[in-house]
Amino acid sequence: MFELQRLRLDHEAAILEFEVTNRTYFAQSINDRGDEFFEEFTIRHRDLLAEQETQLVACYVMVDQDEKVVGRFNLYDVADGAAVVGYRVAQRVAGHGVATTALVDLCRIAKEELGLSTLKAATPNGNIASQRVLEKVGFVAVGPTEVGGRQGVSYELALANL
Repeated sequence: MFELQRLRLDHEAAILEFEVTNRTYFAQSINDRGDEFFEEFTIRHRDLLAEQETQLVACYVMVDQDEKVVGRFNLYDVADGAAVVGYRVAQRVAGHGVATTALVDLCRIAKEELGLSTLKAATPNGNIASQRVLEKVGFVAVGPTEVGGRQGVSYELALANL
């Protein structure tokens, strides 16, 4: 029903639609990306693809049967066997296991295909749904942090435990 796909050039329109449609929903739990993000989306998308070629980031989208993007799942700051996880899912699929399923897939890719050993993540204190997803996948809270100017929790996952 859903498939995790590595970010490609032809995902651009579907990702923009996903971001625009869910902008207000996302702003409830994380900082809004601002109008400039949307105005310069084509440039940003191409820049992200170029950055992906450097292997400092690995970006994925979760798509439904109609190839509509229902989630974004990224590994960034890839270095020394570790990476930071970032993700967001569409409001229409929130609470239906999409984030958990995709994050499990992303962890497998990080370990098996990218050779990573540790993943890190952070979420604002008020984003309970995201905290639950991280914990279901096996991430462990390691301490307080700041996320976009908000108090939050830092998590880690040792991929050897998968």
